[in-house]
Amino acid sequence: MSEDAMIDRATKPALNKMFRFQWEKAQNSYVLLYPEGMIQLNGPAGEILALVDGERTVDLIIGELQEKFPDAGELDSDVLEFMQEANTQGWISL
Repeated sequence: MSEDAMIDRATKPALNKMFRFQWEKAQNSYVLLYPEGMIQLNGPAGEILALVDGERTVDLIIGELQEKFPDAGELDSDVLEFMQEANTQGWISL
């Protein structure tokens, strides 16, 4: 994790190996599980992280989200901002 790393549309983020991403039926949301606990994600965060696989670029992630949620408007800045925060939190690696 590096707070100084700039994320752009060509970045290929991957989930940090210390976390497990999954749908938690009891929480009715996506969560990040880690040895000390769990982070419950809101809907948009879960939808973004569901596409983070180390292979897709941020550009592809944005494109897939735009297709899935065509009425959401421009998602570029929201996705890039979330990716920056997820990197700062250590949830993803670049």
